[in-house]
Amino acid sequence: MSYNTSEVLKIKEMFPSLNAQKVDQVNNIVNGQAKPKPRIKMMTKGPSRKQVIIPMTGENINSFMKSLSLHVANMNRLLCNAKSDVLTDYIHANPIGITIVTKKVPQQLVMAIINNYVKSLNDINSLQVDEPRLPKSKSYLKIIGIPFFPHANSQERLTLNDIETILKQNHIFDNISLAFKPRVIKVSPKSDISIVWLDIWDVQSGSNAKILINRCFNVSNYIVTIQGANMNPSVLQYKNCWKWGHATFSCRIQRAKCVKCNGPHKLEHHREFGWCCKANDKINPPRLETKKGKPCPTHSSA
Repeated sequence: MSYNTSEVLKIKEMFPSLNAQKVDQVNNIVNGQAKPKPRIKMMTKGPSRKQVIIPMTGENINSFMKSLSLHVANMNRLLCNAKSDVLTDYIHANPIGITIVTKKVPQQLVMAIINNYVKSLNDINSLQVDEPRLPKSKSYLKIIGIPFFPHANSQERLTLNDIETILKQNHIFDNISLAFKPRVIKVSPKSDISIVWLDIWDVQSGSNAKILINRCFNVSNYIVTIQGANMNPSVLQYKNCWKWGHATFSCRIQRAKCVKCNGPHKLEHHREFGWCCKANDKINPPRLETKKGKPCPTHSSA
């Protein structure tokens, strides 16, 4: 990167308290060379859609895998009779069932023919075979602005049932399928506003997520916003730091942290070590120790 010495000196004269790094940043901004904002990775791309996944039990998998070449030939005969341009290449097992790889992305007619063939086999228990499906990608979103205590004159927290009701009542979620149950956390430990994390099924272009991102809608008297979120595939909320998107071994916080009072102890030990449940005669008015079996005076659900 080239620098204009005179411009750098002018910036230093105008802002003498800036160090060299800050002067460099200002110079880059002036010359239109500011670093672009990092883009969040809000989608995990699924495998090729040129395959059909049929979930089934282990016994059915073992029975079906005994005559793979025969099944491929029979399926292709049925597809040709239906004048379909989609044919089966090969079949292999997966942890949840079987995968039928095709030359093109199969449509509903092709999936129906394959489904009927598999369930009609004598050595297959059709009651233990799920409907065929295509591989999908996942997109990760968050809803910001829903009250953590949504019910008027109540300290009842926002629940999964509340979230499901909110999603069903808003038309923008009509064609959206959740890949995982929503998760709810506070914006900050002392905030009464929540963040709701949503994992949705999507296509590789992310079209479902693009429809939702930056959309606003009403929840009671509040206006909430949908934003993209960093992907967190197969990683739930870590119970030490209560944050999303990383596994136990990569957490920078080596000690436990209480999600209720933010103290250096586990949630199940809140009653014994939480500041709000300990006796303190140095404050005015003095605080009595919370007796066993009584609710926490500050966090009623602790």
